[in-house]
Amino acid sequence: MNLAVDYPWVLLALLLNLLPLFNNGVSQSHYPSVQILPADILSSFISVLIKMIAIAAITFLVLALAGLNRGQQSREHIGYGAHIVLLLDISKSMDYTYAGKAPDGSEESKSSAAKRLLTEFVKKRPHDRIGVAGYSTSPLFFMPLTENKQAVLAAISATDLPALAYTNISKGLLMGLSFFQQQSAQTGSRIILMVSDGAAVIDPDSEAKIRRWSKQLNVRLYWIFMRSENSPGLYEKPEDPRDDNAGAMPERYLHLFFSSLGIPYKAYQAENPRAVQEAINDINKLENMPLYYVEKIPKQDLSTQCYLLASLFISLLLAFKLVEAKP
Repeated sequence: MNLAVDYPWVLLALLLNLLPLFNNGVSQSHYPSVQILPADILSSFISVLIKMIAIAAITFLVLALAGLNRGQQSREHIGYGAHIVLLLDISKSMDYTYAGKAPDGSEESKSSAAKRLLTEFVKKRPHDRIGVAGYSTSPLFFMPLTENKQAVLAAISATDLPALAYTNISKGLLMGLSFFQQQSAQTGSRIILMVSDGAAVIDPDSEAKIRRWSKQLNVRLYWIFMRSENSPGLYEKPEDPRDDNAGAMPERYLHLFFSSLGIPYKAYQAENPRAVQEAINDINKLENMPLYYVEKIPKQDLSTQCYLLASLFISLLLAFKLVEAKP
C-alpha cells in the first residue's frame, strides 16, 4: 500500500485508544447484587461494539490529523508506441494561413491546423509517452514526457501563446533532445516530431551539439514543413548559384543538415492541412513498436477519507447515546 504520514509525531495520540477499554460511555446503574441479573449476551456484545467503534473513531481521526497518504508508486506498462517529443514552431508566421494572410474564417491558420491534427494524433496513440515543447525566439517547455494524454492535450492547446517573428530552431531542437537525457533505458522508438513553416541558420556550435546528442540518444527525426505559398521548398535549388547558401535558403540547408546527421530522418513538405494529415498518418503507421515504460503515480492524500470515516463512527456513537435507556 506504501502508506505514510506527513506528521509522524501526531501518531502518539493513538494512545488515546486505551480510554474506551476502561470506559464504554454507558451510564452505570447500581444494583444491590449483580447475581440477580440474568446473563445478557446482547448487552455484552453491544458494550464491546461501542468500544470498537470508539477506538475506530479515534484511530481515523488521528490518522487524518497526521496526514495519512499513499506515497508515490510506480506501475509497469507494456504496449505498442513510442516516446515522442512534439516540437512546435510558435513563431508569428504560424498564425497566418498557407497563403500568408491572417485567417478570416474561411481558412484556418497553420498553427490552428497543426494543433487540431496533432490533437487527433495523440488521441489515436494511447500507449505513447509524449512531451511537448515550442520555440520562437527562445525555446518554451510545455510538458515533459508523460503517459497522461489529458495533460498532453492541454499542453498542445496552450501552444498558442503570443510569439515573436524570429525562429531560433537550434535552441528548440536542443530542448527537444534534452527530453531524452537522463532517461532510463527503455524499449520503443525515441522520436522528435518537428512542425514548422520555416527554418533558420544554425550556428556551428549548435550543429555539433545537435549532431552529437541525436546519435547518443538514438533519436528518430520527423519534420513536417508547412510550406507557405510561393516560399522556397526543401528540395528546390536556386537558379543563381550565389543564392545557394543557408542564409538565402535556410529550409533547404536545414533539410540537408538533418539528412547528414546519420539518424533515421524523414521530411514531409505539406502545402495544405490535408498534406499535414497525410504526413501524420504516415508517422502513425511507421512508429508502432513494442513499448515498455514505468508510470509514476503521484502521492495521494487519504486524510479526507479518514475524516469521513471518523465522522461516521462518531455519528454511530452519538446514535447509541441517544437510544440509551434512562434508569
